[in-house]
Amino acid sequence: MSESETRRTEVIPQWKQDEVDALVDFIQGYESVGVVGVAGIPSRQLQAMRRGLHGSAEVRMSRNTLVNRALDEVQNGFETLSDYVSGQVALIGTNDNPFALYKELEASKTPAPINAGEIAPNDIVIPEGDTGVDPGPFVGELQQVGASARIMDGSIKVTEDSKVLETGEVVSEELAGVLSELGIEPKEVGLDLRGVFSEGVLFKPEELAIDVDEYRTDIQSAVAAATNLSVNAAYPTTQTAPTLIAKATGQAKAVGLFANIESPDFMPELIAKADAQIRALAAQIDDEEALPEELRGAVAPSAPATEDEEESTDESAEEADEADADDADDEDDGDDAGDALGSLF
Repeated sequence: MSESETRRTEVIPQWKQDEVDALVDFIQGYESVGVVGVAGIPSRQLQAMRRGLHGSAEVRMSRNTLVNRALDEVQNGFETLSDYVSGQVALIGTNDNPFALYKELEASKTPAPINAGEIAPNDIVIPEGDTGVDPGPFVGELQQVGASARIMDGSIKVTEDSKVLETGEVVSEELAGVLSELGIEPKEVGLDLRGVFSEGVLFKPEELAIDVDEYRTDIQSAVAAATNLSVNAAYPTTQTAPTLIAKATGQAKAVGLFANIESPDFMPELIAKADAQIRALAAQIDDEEALPEELRGAVAPSAPATEDEEESTDESAEEADEADADDADDEDDGDDAGDALGSLF
C-alpha cells in the first residue's frame, strides 16, 4: 500500500467507513449487482420505482467515491463495475438473472415531459389532430416550432403529423412550452442500467436487450436440427434413442415382410398380404364357377398409389380407353382362359 493510500485510510471518517461496510454487505448479499443511472428522475418518481421493485430488486444510493471503495473491497470481479460509476448513479441488487433484471427495468420506464436544453432522445413529432386549444396566439407558436397548424371549426388543429425535432438535437424553450401545452411526453424516465456483474461475468445493456420469443424460437430450431442430425447419423442419445429404436423396428419389420420371413411377429401381416394377393388374382377371373365359394365375388383391394403411379395416371388414362376396345374383341378368348385357370383349383 502506498503512503497516500495509507494516509487516506487513516483519515477516513467513521461514518464513511460504516457506509462502505454497508455497501459491501449490499454487494455480497445479491447474486447479481449492477449500476443504474438515475439522472433526470424526479425524487417522487424514483421512490415509486423503488417501491415497484420491492421483492425483486433493491436500489442503494451513495456517494460515488464510497461506491468505488466498496467495489474495490469486495473484489472478485465486482471492481469492474467502477467503470460505470460516474454522474448520478446507484447500485441495484437482485437474485434474478441479469436478463430478467434488464427486462424489468425497461418495463418500469414511464413517459415524461422534456425540458428546454435537453437532448431529444428520439424524433419528436406533433401528431395530426385537434389540439383542443381555442383560437389564439398558440397557433403561431405551433407554426414557429415547425408544426402545420391552423384554425378550423373554432379550434386550433394540426393538419398533418409534423416532425419538429430530430434525435440528438437540443430542445428550445419554445418547443418545450408547446409540448407541455399539448401534453406530449417525448422521453422515457427510468433506471438506466449501465452494467451488471453476475456469476463472474460482466454484462452490458446491449447484451441483455434480447427478444425472448426470437431467442426461444432459435433454440427450438437448433434442437430440432440437432435431433434430425442425430437420428440420420444413427447417433444414440437420451433424447434420440426412442426415435432410433422406433425407426429401426419399422425398417426391420419392412425387411421381414418383403422377404416373407415366417416370424410370429410378422404372421398377421404376411397372412393379410397373401389374402390380398389371392383376392386380387381372383378378381381378374370372370368365371365365378371356376373359383372356390369363399372367393366368389372377390374385389381387388385398393392399394395406395406410389409417387410414380400418381405421375403416370394422366398418361395411362388415354391408353386405358384404347385398351377397352381391344378387350371387347378378345372376350371370347378370355372365357377360354378362365376355363384353363379354373382347372387349377
